[in-house]
Amino acid sequence: MSDFDTIIKGGTIIDGTRHREKFVGDIGIKDGLIAEIAPGGIDAARADKVIEASGLNVVPGYVDLHTHYDGQLLWDPYLSCSSWHGVTSMAIGNCGFGFAPAHPHERERLMLSMERVEAIPLATMKAGMDWDWETFPEWLDSLERRPKGVNVMSFVPLNPLMVYVMGMDGAKTREPTKEELAEMLRLMEESLDAGGVGYTMQRLGDGFTSVQRDYDGTPMPTDTMSDDLVLEFARVLKGRGEGIIQLTQAKDDVVSDLDFGADLAEASGCPILWNAVQVNERHPHQHRRMLRWADENREKGHEIWMQAITTPNDLRFMLDDFNLFDGNGAWRDVTIGDVETRMEKMKDPTLRAAVREDYDHGSAPFVTGPVSDIKVDSVVNKENEMYVGMTIAELGASMGVHPSDAMLDLAISEKLKTVFYVVPFNFDEGLLNEILENEWTVPGLSDGGAHTKFLNYGRYPTDMIQTLVRERGSYTLEEAHYRLSAVPAKAAGFNDRGTLEVGRAADIVIYDYENLEMQTAEILHDLPGDEWRYVQRADGYRFVIVNGETIFIDGECTGATPGQLLRHGQAKATAQVA
Repeated sequence: MSDFDTIIKGGTIIDGTRHREKFVGDIGIKDGLIAEIAPGGIDAARADKVIEASGLNVVPGYVDLHTHYDGQLLWDPYLSCSSWHGVTSMAIGNCGFGFAPAHPHERERLMLSMERVEAIPLATMKAGMDWDWETFPEWLDSLERRPKGVNVMSFVPLNPLMVYVMGMDGAKTREPTKEELAEMLRLMEESLDAGGVGYTMQRLGDGFTSVQRDYDGTPMPTDTMSDDLVLEFARVLKGRGEGIIQLTQAKDDVVSDLDFGADLAEASGCPILWNAVQVNERHPHQHRRMLRWADENREKGHEIWMQAITTPNDLRFMLDDFNLFDGNGAWRDVTIGDVETRMEKMKDPTLRAAVREDYDHGSAPFVTGPVSDIKVDSVVNKENEMYVGMTIAELGASMGVHPSDAMLDLAISEKLKTVFYVVPFNFDEGLLNEILENEWTVPGLSDGGAHTKFLNYGRYPTDMIQTLVRERGSYTLEEAHYRLSAVPAKAAGFNDRGTLEVGRAADIVIYDYENLEMQTAEILHDLPGDEWRYVQRADGYRFVIVNGETIFIDGECTGATPGQLLRHGQAKATAQVA
């Protein structure tokens, strides 16, 4: 019998610890774990298989703590696009959204919510989800049974839990009764016992920042839940002495939101994954205030982690199903409903006047920035080709009408199939470096599996290495791989992966540093229900290895499914007992 299943030979090892400079050496893998790391090399004869890695970087697999692959995992074991970019472990159940627990009669309603709030096509969910669970423990058991190319851990999302006990209307409009509260806390304990790693919620209120809403334009249950109710769940974690909280909050103002984040850290005694910090060139004081808050709370002993958007926020959209204007009342009013309903609303003089007024005097939509800066990316009708490349402001001047009227007129003329492009506005080098340099920022926030027709931020690891390391020099390679793997693993409580060390899981990425490049975004018609999505692949990833088995070679899938459900954030063999 060989000493090792696989030896990775002659690669430049960057172990993710940040304490050791890169070095050339070999890695021996046995039974899914790293068994030996040898700068001097390991005899190839000691292994069943050898991967030649000379001239390549050998690094820990990336860890993505913010995805919405809950549904996609049921039809895609590899959770693309993230795994194409070297992500080997992912967290689902973010922002309080998910599909468990769920009464059978509420399944369609939960899917309707996810169609709008995370822009996952309803036809895809209907065709791809088999609903062989009801409770959260049953959900985890279902995930355990399914083949997985990558590792997955699940938060306990608060929206379905609240709806399960209070009903959708009750969860949105009132406080729970004493009996309902007791039952929700019992379900939380049960879910954590089963292997949930903590709980999640978005709290965006009902104002300008509430960009992710229900299918009818109303806030989601957690958006307007009281502080007291949030803290009740936090005390469950405090009593258990375990768990983490992922919080997306922007419902009042930066100061009061951060104050509540500190209260939550105090009440729970557990790590807080704050979502999100990003560059805002128009208001840089916002991210600076958040970074100071994280530093101050760390000094107080609170474990705050700031999830950072480090990828340019470019996105393409059509107005037939776009939802990211939802934080803006005037635009939201004309972008709810099916295509025919939307077009009729866009023709309505009163609604159109409100859109013009907002364009002239309102606040820029939260996600896209000023509508005037959005560009026409592509058109359906040949006679409209002259407008491609124009900003909305330029489109209005060309058509001789108000810019917002021009945008709506153009879209209506093409049955809302005109493609618009948001020019990135969160990628200023100096301002982004302020975020990157903070000790407590976790890069990423891919939103993988969500907004499938608008964006593909699952490319963030490639973007970090290609742009932030190789082109800008914002990070050294040692720092970049510490941030991409060790930091999110540490924040999520993993103790068995995230670095290349003996005894840890052999989640490993081997890539060609000089030739690592993102490919052009493309459309794939590969979703259940005959739906499509934007994707973006990368060149330069030679091998992606999960628990010692190779799942991709030069971008081609091997068909291996070595991924594990990480209950309590850890592999089965080392899982904590609740």
